[in-house]
Amino acid sequence: MSAEANTLTAKDFTSDQDVRWCPGCGDYSILKQVQTVLPEIGIERENVVFISGIGCSSRFPYYLDTYGMHGIHGRAPAISSGLKIANPDLSVWVITGDGDGLSIGGNHLIHMLRRNFDMNVLLFNNEIYGLTKGQYSPTSPEGKVTKSTPMGSVDHPFNPLALAAGADGTFIARSMDRDPKHMREILKEANLHKGTSLIEIYQNCNVFNDGAFGVFTDKKTKAETTIFLEHGKPCVFGENDSKGLMLDGANPVIVDLESGEYSVNDLWVHDKHDRFKSGVLMRCFDTPMPDREVLPRPFGIFYQEDRPCYEDLLHEQIAVSINRKGEGDLDALLRGKNTWEIA
Repeated sequence: MSAEANTLTAKDFTSDQDVRWCPGCGDYSILKQVQTVLPEIGIERENVVFISGIGCSSRFPYYLDTYGMHGIHGRAPAISSGLKIANPDLSVWVITGDGDGLSIGGNHLIHMLRRNFDMNVLLFNNEIYGLTKGQYSPTSPEGKVTKSTPMGSVDHPFNPLALAAGADGTFIARSMDRDPKHMREILKEANLHKGTSLIEIYQNCNVFNDGAFGVFTDKKTKAETTIFLEHGKPCVFGENDSKGLMLDGANPVIVDLESGEYSVNDLWVHDKHDRFKSGVLMRCFDTPMPDREVLPRPFGIFYQEDRPCYEDLLHEQIAVSINRKGEGDLDALLRGKNTWEIA
């Protein structure tokens, strides 16, 4: 960390552009937490880059006093991948939404995850197309009535975390706009991770999908509907940590810790390095299967593993090639060594 980076503040990462999101939008909170965290990670502004696609969230680069690009729809992962290859030392952040990242950009996203570039992906999920005025998105729940689904959506929605796990993502997490302290901690952990870090952020669209995540953010219901994952700690939730999760075979079940039948020692201990159990947690949605109870929605780091990054492997190959054959000459390569005469 340089002396300059160590003295930066959130104000240093704030641009002079007027923020043009709807009043009350959850994007404001996410922007504030990112601006707060950036000085703490100790990287000079000229080494930080934000790349976005299209959507409400994709205005993000305008509001940060760093390098950045407002790209084209769904292509932020492709632009960011090329940038990371060209300059692996940059701190690259990808800003996308549930429409931009999981619809037109879905193919780019999964390949970035499997290649494991060292960058951070913030996926704003508001379960709606906000910029284009309220159509259903790839994460809208079944039956969702929108301007493009007046009788209710018949699409089965994506689970963004399960999708990331299927692409062998190496850091998979979830936070929410109305829990700024938790979000800041997840952002810091994502930045420390060597590889592609994907954070799904529940973000309220107060114009076209207001209250989509209200049950998880309202003080009256939050304790009973959310569970905050901590590596190496038991899965407890509820008022005064009165409930917990256990595994019945491969199925999570809720137990009452106040009944005396179970104690904290009986609970499922979260292990972010356990691919199978992390996958079970990613599937803890609030719509129960038949004869199953409604499970709390997990937040935190679900899964993390160490795996070589694409750009490092690529530059190792380049170094080996140069060592074997020298620097090379592009003009000579284009001209070639062979000629032909046509009679």
